[in-house]
Amino acid sequence: MLRIRFFEEEVSRLRAEGSIVGSVHLCNGQEAIYAGASAALDLSRDAVFPTYRGHGWTLACGVPPYALFAELLGRQTGVNGGRGGSAYLTAPEYGMYGENSIVGAGAPIAAGAALAATFDGSGRIALAAFGDGALNQGAVHEAMNFAAVRDLPVIFLVENNHYSELTPIASMVRGDRLFKRASAYGMPGGQVDGNDPTAVRDAVARAVERARRGQGPALIEAVTQRIVGHYIGDAQHYRPPGELETALADEPISRLLATLRETIPYAELDALTERVRDEIADASALARADPPADPSTVLEHLYA
Repeated sequence: MLRIRFFEEEVSRLRAEGSIVGSVHLCNGQEAIYAGASAALDLSRDAVFPTYRGHGWTLACGVPPYALFAELLGRQTGVNGGRGGSAYLTAPEYGMYGENSIVGAGAPIAAGAALAATFDGSGRIALAAFGDGALNQGAVHEAMNFAAVRDLPVIFLVENNHYSELTPIASMVRGDRLFKRASAYGMPGGQVDGNDPTAVRDAVARAVERARRGQGPALIEAVTQRIVGHYIGDAQHYRPPGELETALADEPISRLLATLRETIPYAELDALTERVRDEIADASALARADPPADPSTVLEHLYA
């Protein structure tokens, strides 16, 4: 979780100085979902399909921060050779099968990966992660219906941060218990504290165990808060007074550190924090020193 938080803070700095270009969506405040869910998966065979807010998922799957920085900086050494950037990361060798900038599009793709698993004998579980707004997309419902009918090993994980880009979820749907939609498709659904990595891990582990038994998909709603804007530069004028302060008081890293300090010496935790901070700083510096991607290769890896 610390690695993800410090990574995002460094990305914010690099974007502000112009070293990273294009739209960037940070995941500060939602780290517990990625850490918890990835701990319940076997990433040597399972497949994760996140949204374009995917830096946290990518790191949680095990992609080294250096390779991810290099990708965002457009370097040849990036995890996708500097071609994917922030919104199109993919690293299947780590179980991270790719972000998608089309809202909700990861759900049917994950259903396809799960369908393939029923033929290839891999035992693969596919996890599709998407936001609360994406749950209103037709493709997501088609994917959930298809997965339920075919008993596919898919976990649909909603990162409910209460905002669909800049619009509060309360302005878009009547009910605030999104997991209840699972019953319409005959699959189990449940809500979990998305700021508690242990709770997320346990909920995903139960869904994984069920799916590996051939009992089909599940819908998990992880309730969290985004403590940054939808994108870098978002002034967040749409947030009501006091909401951000409340979210900061309950954000997952502060909460976890407060719990750990009850049993682990402060000095030990501070040393761990500094070690991770140094790791991120070193990875950023190393990536910035790498050569940029060669524009003459732009037509490589294209298929039509």
